[in-house]
Amino acid sequence: MTSARRESELLSSIPTGLLIGGQWRAAGSGATFDVEDPATGKVLLSIADAAPEDGTAALDAAAAAQESWAAVPARERGEILRRAFALVTARAEDFALLMTLEMGKPLAEARGEVSYGAEFLRWFSEEAVRISGRYSVSPDGKSRLLVQKKPVGPCLLITPWNFPLAMATRKVAPAVAAGCTMVLKPARLTPLTSQLFAAVMQEAGLPAGVLNVIPSTSAGATTGPLIRDSRLRKLSFTGSTEVGRRLLADASETVLRTSMELGGNAPFVVFDDADLDAAVDGAMLAKLRNMGEACTAANRFIVQESVADEFTTKFAARMTTMTTARGTAPESKVGPMIDAKSRDKVHSLVKDAVSAGATVVTGGALIDGPGYFYEPTILTGVTEGSPILSEEIFGPVAPIVTFSTEKEAIRLANNTEFGLAAYVFTQDLNRGLRMGEKLETGMLGLNAGVISNAAAPFGGVKQSGLGREGGAEGIEEYLTTQYIGIAAPAAG
Repeated sequence: MTSARRESELLSSIPTGLLIGGQWRAAGSGATFDVEDPATGKVLLSIADAAPEDGTAALDAAAAAQESWAAVPARERGEILRRAFALVTARAEDFALLMTLEMGKPLAEARGEVSYGAEFLRWFSEEAVRISGRYSVSPDGKSRLLVQKKPVGPCLLITPWNFPLAMATRKVAPAVAAGCTMVLKPARLTPLTSQLFAAVMQEAGLPAGVLNVIPSTSAGATTGPLIRDSRLRKLSFTGSTEVGRRLLADASETVLRTSMELGGNAPFVVFDDADLDAAVDGAMLAKLRNMGEACTAANRFIVQESVADEFTTKFAARMTTMTTARGTAPESKVGPMIDAKSRDKVHSLVKDAVSAGATVVTGGALIDGPGYFYEPTILTGVTEGSPILSEEIFGPVAPIVTFSTEKEAIRLANNTEFGLAAYVFTQDLNRGLRMGEKLETGMLGLNAGVISNAAAPFGGVKQSGLGREGGAEGIEEYLTTQYIGIAAPAAG
């Protein structure tokens, strides 16, 4: 089968409607929007464009299903997730190709995301039966204390475009495990993976109304009324800090429970005792995974002066081997940026840094032709205070600055409003542990360039967000705690 025919057959199998109350249907207005391939600019599919009334209908369905879904035994909820894990795994090539088509990442990376995203389904299938409470005697002996965990209720889940499957499974799986119903609003740039994932959840046996999906080009207008609706009990958002701030303000009106996974500005610190080859390996993963379009991407490379030249030379040699091409091409190592706006922002940051005195070691240019490609880039001599060091780049650009002492490295690393991820390379375990204690970050990769894991708590500090996803902590975001005071039993 030719690749073009394979793509066509896959796209023809994707639901193009809204999923509300277990039924795929057109938007109330009949409106649709186009989903494009960022490598070519061509339209892949047109899908239903939800309006505010569709959002309300989705919440109606979620609210109607909440009581019966919460009563489903935990084992049964877990088995649904386990079947979904098996189905996603069986269709791994479909999910990988679909993500490559609508998001642009190389097919090998997309396959990696399928494995990562599916693991949330398996992890939370196991966590569903581990929700527990406690029973104890009060300190004065006059009563008994019963504490139990209950599903928080209907949830609004808003996912970003950069990891279309993993961001959906990371939110949907714990909500299902906890007994919550959901309205999922996928990113308008990459909604197709969520459409396929929702169909798989139906096939796995998820009851009607538990998961409702409303892709939309007017996110604020569609989700705003839901956030103000007293029936909604939880908002989980992954995206920019700017949008997260607005959502938190809106959520304050009803004191809505929130989880926020927001922006990042990860420092990548290399000490003079580091294994430089391992550091370069880690740098390639931390910087170029997903074309740098990841909130955990290394944003600032902070390298000790005595090894800065050697590290830069080795890093640049690797970067120049990274072939840019459409993600389906066998030679593709770096796919396109998600759209022209994102590519142009990256180029603007590079030009600004160069005008302020930075040197382009490799890359630094737009790539002609269809699609939104940008050269993998390394900059040295970047001055402190440069926007490229304070803003989230979200592209394949690595600015390098140097330091002389550990204290200076800590200061440079913490010099940001964000605190999602950080990376440290050193062969001194004591130094690594000191850095873990001193760095203001929710996650730290010690001699590791990839740290995301379904079994680990994902989240940040400062303006990188609130709450945690994944790990034993992830299900707690979808549970509320109830205490029942019981009179002491009468003497026999």
